[in-house]
Amino acid sequence: MDSVIVFDMDGVLAEVTGSYRAAIIETVAHFTGQRVSHDFVQQYKNAGGWNNDWALSQKIAADLGVAVDYDAVVDYFNRIFLGENGNGLIGRESWIPGPGLLDRLQARFDLAIFTGRLRYELDITLARFASGLRFDPIICAEHVANPKPAPDGLLAIQRMKPGRKLWYVGDTVDDARAASAAQVPFIGVIAKGHSRAAELAELFRQEKAAGVVENVNQIESVLGAA
Repeated sequence: MDSVIVFDMDGVLAEVTGSYRAAIIETVAHFTGQRVSHDFVQQYKNAGGWNNDWALSQKIAADLGVAVDYDAVVDYFNRIFLGENGNGLIGRESWIPGPGLLDRLQARFDLAIFTGRLRYELDITLARFASGLRFDPIICAEHVANPKPAPDGLLAIQRMKPGRKLWYVGDTVDDARAASAAQVPFIGVIAKGHSRAAELAELFRQEKAAGVVENVNQIESVLGAA
């Protein structure tokens, strides 16, 4: 296998509108008394530099006029996201890849993950939906010195897979910029009905994405005979 497909997690393998994105909105509402929309959150995501949802929640609260201690944001966010024994918002996630997709890809490529999640958060979702799949390596937030859009995770995978071509599949401008910085072909995912689809598509074009799809199940059309 000459190539490695590296997946972002949120919005690519796992649908997180009702989990991470909802946790941002609920955290902001808790500290500010103001409920922002999903589109409002997406404006920050498209601006780039907000891969850390704790930091983004703190930033939105500050922009709404409420200064909140970072540790307090992390504590509240995690309580509603994880809940007790995994019964929090994380339970709203669904698995995006359709039956057979990752098995077909695994027959042609090595599969890896580079995500802004912490490993324990990732493991909850993988155990629930993909316990039989092998992703190697898995690079999470605690494994890199600098978060996306820095390319640290992709560069680490390049070191682990010397001489192999990498593809990165992501759904944010930070993902695209990380791929550009690592000189890795990027496949952008823009879900159908995305509130800022045209804006995000233009950002992906600026980063010279190899292709843009509505869903990870369509990436084979971009990969072709790679």
